Amino acid sequence: MERTGPPARLTGAVAAFAAALLAAGGLTALAPSAAAADADQARNGGFESGLDGWSCTGGSGATVGTPAHSGTSALKATPAGSDNAKCSQKVPVQPDSTYKLSAWVQGSYVYLGAEGTGTTDVSTWTQSSTDWKQLTTTFKTGPSTTSVSVYTHGWFGTPAYYADDLTLIGPGGAPAELPATPTGLKAGTATSSSVDLSWTGSAGATGYNVYRGGTKVASVTGTSTTVTGLAASTAYSFQVAATNAAGESAKSAAVTATTTAGGGGTGGGLPTHALVGYLHSSFANGSGYTRMADVPDSWDVIDLAFGEPTSVTSGDIRFSLCPVAECPNVESVAEFKAAIKAKQAAGKKVLISIGGQNGQVQLTTTAARDTFVSSVSKIIDEYGLDGLDIDFEGHSLSLNTGDTDFRNPTTPVVVNLISAVKTLKAKYGQKFVLTMAPETFFVQLGYQYYGSGPWGGQDPRAGAYLPVIHALRDDLTLLHVQDYNSGSIMGLDNQYHSMGGADFHIAMTDMLLTGFPVAGDQTKVFPPLRPDQVAIGLPASTQAGNGHTSPAEVTKALNCLTKRTDCGSYATHGTWPALRGLMTWSINWDRFNNGEFSKNFDAYFGS
Repeated sequence: MERTGPPARLTGAVAAFAAALLAAGGLTALAPSAAAADADQARNGGFESGLDGWSCTGGSGATVGTPAHSGTSALKATPAGSDNAKCSQKVPVQPDSTYKLSAWVQGSYVYLGAEGTGTTDVSTWTQSSTDWKQLTTTFKTGPSTTSVSVYTHGWFGTPAYYADDLTLIGPGGAPAELPATPTGLKAGTATSSSVDLSWTGSAGATGYNVYRGGTKVASVTGTSTTVTGLAASTAYSFQVAATNAAGESAKSAAVTATTTAGGGGTGGGLPTHALVGYLHSSFANGSGYTRMADVPDSWDVIDLAFGEPTSVTSGDIRFSLCPVAECPNVESVAEFKAAIKAKQAAGKKVLISIGGQNGQVQLTTTAARDTFVSSVSKIIDEYGLDGLDIDFEGHSLSLNTGDTDFRNPTTPVVVNLISAVKTLKAKYGQKFVLTMAPETFFVQLGYQYYGSGPWGGQDPRAGAYLPVIHALRDDLTLLHVQDYNSGSIMGLDNQYHSMGGADFHIAMTDMLLTGFPVAGDQTKVFPPLRPDQVAIGLPASTQAGNGHTSPAEVTKALNCLTKRTDCGSYATHGTWPALRGLMTWSINWDRFNNGEFSKNFDAYFGS
């Protein structure tokens, strides 16, 4: 389907000729003005009642307090991909009548128009306006027209636009009546993260709003939908209301549905509660080298640390076992591969972890992206691995200036990483295990700060993992943020939380399972992950990293998140018995510490 561009402007000569004709009386206005006694027929044109009466394509619209032309709110609509962020409402009108449509807009390529007029549909636009600008057009309705759709929209690939104080001046049409309350609401198939709903249609309805626990979660035109983003093993209450130009009906009787238990998520095969650990395979440190065959059975996911690039921007990832000079007890490659197969036969997953503290990876070009895919595939194939762990730290991920929406990233290192991982997932299929181990700076800090910020000057790495997690959430098996080596982070209670106790892990995990507005922008909310996609990352001992948490405090955190007991002063936004488990740095350090970390996990969840 061909997509046309913005309408061409008159050339200088043609514009001058038209102006001359108009001055000489050769051109006349074709549409008469609306009568002085006519009233504004648009509903909620100032957006003071949110999006009441309006429908925006692809969920592109939201109301904001700043900027507003008047009052306290305005429309902000953001084009994305093939969606031009069209926001419209259907207005009752009279046949054979003249109407004047106006709106104040701000942004690039902003359109105002009316369709379904019964005569000639109209639109007007501005190419670029950094301040509020009024757009105005007129039209006449056809002999049998009783309603028209008025709309605003932007243009493909452009930033968000703003609109406010939209009016449609003309004679009022027959007022629409509220539709009847929907009946027959039923819950169908439920999964660990979704519920299918259906209901009987209401006469006069043009759409339906779906509510979960009293909060609107979807707007649809049909009589069925699937509500997603739910927690496993959780009961939910749903209602539905019918809508048309007159407003919304009363809500239907509620129906309750319970999601199923988490079954492994994407890249299934993990136990309901899993323990994830990093194995120092390519280097030694104070904890000593642990052979693959000697990894205790407590560990369900074993991340080989680390695959590292030949240079920061090459995308060429290499992995090899620790040199004998550094690790005298290292096994042979053949023994290593055989031990991996034995672990897999026992139900364990073995992944290659890319990055780490020293392995900076920046996929700045598509060539680096493609090299990343081919080199990582080679490692996976050579060692017969189950998947990939992304442990990008330091300066691997940062956001370019102007990249302000985690839902539509433009920074090459982010876009290319997402593309590369999707290619790997497509190559290996549903059994491919994908995990991530970002630091809090790259995830939860995004609640306050995102990239360099709207005015620049912030650390461009702030929240930089959010677009990666969001774009890959349907492919993601497990996210285990490193709740260590972290500064204090603000939680959803708008209080700062610090490492070392249960409170930090409760607050940081609650953010992932509840979702949060990025950089405080309520129009850009990072949606919650499923609890079976989340594990808590901790250091295995005091030697392993800053922020070590005692077993007693780890137990409190698990109790709070899975049972809502031992929560202390922080109030969680839910209870998640399907929380996947724990991750630690590292298997080696846990062995050095007599297995304290893994023993506590086994005791809590049962080995």
